[in-house]
Amino acid sequence: MQMKENQPLAPFTTFGIGGPARLFVEAASEDEIAEAAAWARGRGVPLFVLGGGSNLLVADAGFDGLVLRVGLKGIRVHENDPLKSEPGEPWGYEVAAGEDWDGFVERAVSDGCSGIECLAGIPGTVGGTPVQNVGAYGQEVSSTISSVRAFDLHEGAFRSFTGEECGFGYRRSRFNSSDRGRYIVTSVSYGLSPGGPPLLAYADVKSCFEGRGETPTLSEVAAAVRTIRQGKGMLLAEGDKDCRSAGSFFKNPVIAADIAEQVRAFAESAGLALRAYPTTDGLVKIPAAWLIEQAGFPKGYSLGAAGISSRHTLALINLGGATAKEIMALADRIVAVVEERFGIRLEMEPVMLGF
Repeated sequence: MQMKENQPLAPFTTFGIGGPARLFVEAASEDEIAEAAAWARGRGVPLFVLGGGSNLLVADAGFDGLVLRVGLKGIRVHENDPLKSEPGEPWGYEVAAGEDWDGFVERAVSDGCSGIECLAGIPGTVGGTPVQNVGAYGQEVSSTISSVRAFDLHEGAFRSFTGEECGFGYRRSRFNSSDRGRYIVTSVSYGLSPGGPPLLAYADVKSCFEGRGETPTLSEVAAAVRTIRQGKGMLLAEGDKDCRSAGSFFKNPVIAADIAEQVRAFAESAGLALRAYPTTDGLVKIPAAWLIEQAGFPKGYSLGAAGISSRHTLALINLGGATAKEIMALADRIVAVVEERFGIRLEMEPVMLGF
């Protein structure tokens, strides 16, 4: 285990913001993860686990502890899959936590397996997907995750969770809620559908194939999703300032029906279109982007070197040389005005380190 001191963290994040870690280790094996965790625990040093850095904002002062970057690699197809599986039976992929997520999507699509094609182009590593229950364009990883292997920092041992035991919800799991900070994900197993059709649930994706007589391929849908994401500044691309973000900075609020009705009435009185999505538990999901725009924060809005993407209202961006303090000042202003106007308090999505 090689430990570095005062390692800058900004280069490990898509925001490109933040100070150094006092100590830094990159683990390439489960043994190194266990060793680093034991080292930190034995010395009372705070520990933070870093994946792809695509959902992270680091404080300007950095982190006074040990940052453990998960670098485990490898994709394994379960022995009873795919050649011996029955038609329609899911293929099982066991994927190491440090694998690039979009790279795994590309692998699954090239194998002809459906289930994650609409999650193409999402930055970050595989280990972060069950933590956030990553989702986009009608798909969530919770629908395909069969198990998660993780290191228990409390018990000092590895254990596995079934998909049901992960406690998945909208952008939630046990790993970022009831057990936040307890587990380090080391691998994730997915069950995907060989020969299955692509999902065309969202209007943005459907519109890419209007007028076609045949169903698009998985590769075509994945490519369309990446194009859509790029058009919104949500695909990492060299030289694109709209990419210097942590993706969606705010979650779409899920609110009580009576509050949603008040928002709908406001929209009607102002002659505005509003898409609201009823949930299975009687609540309503409202687009955070719509609330932000109606609160007076359009695309391209800026405050110092912090701004809102010119293509996606939910993405706060580093316009160049932004500090974490500037990003948080903009985020706090948005939250305050939306709450004042609509009575809805937006929840921030990125992990905040060192604050």
